Amino acid sequence: MSTLEMLGLAVQDGDEDQAVELARKTINEGLAVNTVVDSLTTHLREVGNRFARQEIFLPEMMLAARAMQAAMAELAPELEKSATVTRKKGVVVIGTVEGDMHEIGKDIAITMLKVAGFEIHDLGANVNSLEFVRRAEAVHADIIGISALMTTTMPGQKEVIDILKAKGLRSKYHVILGGAPVTREWVDSTGADSWGENAGIAVEILERMMAERSK
Repeated sequence: MSTLEMLGLAVQDGDEDQAVELARKTINEGLAVNTVVDSLTTHLREVGNRFARQEIFLPEMMLAARAMQAAMAELAPELEKSATVTRKKGVVVIGTVEGDMHEIGKDIAITMLKVAGFEIHDLGANVNSLEFVRRAEAVHADIIGISALMTTTMPGQKEVIDILKAKGLRSKYHVILGGAPVTREWVDSTGADSWGENAGIAVEILERMMAERSK
């Protein structure tokens, strides 16, 4: 088995130490960093798909995400040297709505979006609705990602969209919602553009959207 294959499996298994060691080894072996990143992205997306199919659960998903982050930290210097990998696909402002302190799902999505080539501005948790709009304007974002992990805080997602409408900015941004309690019906009722049912799906949606926009 190649170093690249072993690295992907280490990430899937959530073995952070092994992922770091193997990431270093890919660099020492002179593997192209874009090839390594593409492989890692594929493996982490498979973790997301397995989570969506309920073949694994949140703790396994989090371990895989942490292993991915650790491997990416080792690859970061090489990424900075690579013009193709650092080519920006889009600018994303993302956060968890006010009153909600949960960041697990958001952080997994951020990891996968960064790997895919998006520039991320992470607002963290418990974010005021107006702050999503302010930051999106400040960084010239393409996308606003709004996470809610509790049914009681879901109205905050709609509030962000209502603010965008009130300011005449709604058409300027692609708004994607995420979080365990979010459903297709809720997304439709808020007027959001899309729903990241899991991190892998979110990346695919946003990659496709940005590709269409650039035509």
